[in-house]
Amino acid sequence: MFAAVGVAGFALTLAGLAFVRVYDNQLIRQTESELIAQGAVVAEVFRERLRATVPEGAYGRERTAPWPFPIPDDTRLRPILPSLRASDASLPPGDTPRPSRVPAEPLSHAAGLQLTPLLEQVRAATLAGIRVVDTEGVVVASSSSALLWTTLADRTEVQRALRGEPVSVLRRRVADPEDTPLASLSRDTGIRVTVALPVLEGDRVWGAVVLTRTPMTFAKATYADRWNLTATGFVLLGAVALMSLAAAALVGRPVRALVKQTRAIAMSDPSGFEPMARPVVAELAELSESLAGMATALRDRNQYIRSFAANVSHEFKTPLASIQGAVELLRDSADAMSPEQRARFLANVDADARRLTRLVQRLLELARADSMTATPAQVELGPLLEGLALRARADGATAIHVTAPPAGLKVSLPQEVLDDVLWQLVTNARQHGGDTVRVDLSVEQAPEADLVRVVVKDRGKGISESNRARIFDAFFTTARERGGTGLGLTIAQSMLRAFHARLELLPSDTGTTFAVVAPVPRLQRK
Repeated sequence: MFAAVGVAGFALTLAGLAFVRVYDNQLIRQTESELIAQGAVVAEVFRERLRATVPEGAYGRERTAPWPFPIPDDTRLRPILPSLRASDASLPPGDTPRPSRVPAEPLSHAAGLQLTPLLEQVRAATLAGIRVVDTEGVVVASSSSALLWTTLADRTEVQRALRGEPVSVLRRRVADPEDTPLASLSRDTGIRVTVALPVLEGDRVWGAVVLTRTPMTFAKATYADRWNLTATGFVLLGAVALMSLAAAALVGRPVRALVKQTRAIAMSDPSGFEPMARPVVAELAELSESLAGMATALRDRNQYIRSFAANVSHEFKTPLASIQGAVELLRDSADAMSPEQRARFLANVDADARRLTRLVQRLLELARADSMTATPAQVELGPLLEGLALRARADGATAIHVTAPPAGLKVSLPQEVLDDVLWQLVTNARQHGGDTVRVDLSVEQAPEADLVRVVVKDRGKGISESNRARIFDAFFTTARERGGTGLGLTIAQSMLRAFHARLELLPSDTGTTFAVVAPVPRLQRK
């Protein structure tokens, strides 16, 4: 949602900038088009008046510049298209035309004198400065009589027009000292549009028409349409207000619910362990579910720590009480005891001390298993199972059998982790069934397609139904008199969990069947 809002904001900003740029271009081209239309009419009028006085023979200059715009199939058409853009480089402001050192061409001068009153009337209506120059760039007609008989021959656009090429340029405008900010919005800009059109008679250039006008600005266009823009602004303001209310409902309410959920979690209120209902925003729903899951995990962990502490206390209390009782008896009645009695009490103290040592060692192993960090690793099952069987036979197991897995089959577990877990299962089978109990090691496909089972099955007396539910509980053991601590399977399960594997107790008609369920490497998955 937030990504969509960001993209929408970026798109709106980009669209606004593009609109302003396009609108500026349109305003400049609109002014250019108007000047082209006026200039074409003035050029035609000047040509007609000049034609009535031009004698037979060549007059003017030969056109040397090609026509810059596409010419239609009808050769009688010669279109002049607007081409200016707001991003075009602006030429320096034109200096005040200076009096011409060369006299005006007489025929052009005569035609221009007749045209000047008309140009002054046109300027009053269109606000455009219009000048007609002869073939040498001398002004022979102007919308301002003060500019008559000055020269524009030094201007680039005039030079190109006298070669037969219509030209449009932007020139920087120098503010007039008497300009005031509110005097004329049409003059409130820093550029002028200048159009220079050649006066053509066939392939001859008889002069040029130069038109100049300040284009309409964005500010003036906005001011002229201020009432419509104001109404549109109110509509947009209403839309933004509605969007704000919707955002408050869609985001604000779920955020407040998240704050309430975190406070409930801090107070161990059961409502904090449930994700909030109907959050609408997917990210907030995911955050609420994560908070609920984290709180549940912390609660379960806390309960595990409490239970574990209670079990540790219980497991330590019995041997410590036995040791304390034996020490008190030996201290108070050692002289009255026979050597056999003292030896028996000392043997009990030694056995209980050894049991405490084993418990401490197993607790350290469990702590390491719980804090184990998974690192990518693989182990091939065939050699590992064969090595485990040889190790068990060397340790006295006489009936251990391995069903060879497919060649090259691997699981995503470190070798030492899988070896420790399987050795624990083999040791448990021997502990409950003796060295002669048959133990089978095999590999089979797990219900999940990307997992395999390493199965350890013995033919011993099995596990009673009442004990199956507690088999993975810490400190639960049926071999306490033989030194069992009840932590072996708990440690194995913790080590496997770090690598996304698990230990399962499978149904079995005879004996006990455990399975290590582990993922296979990605390259071996079908």
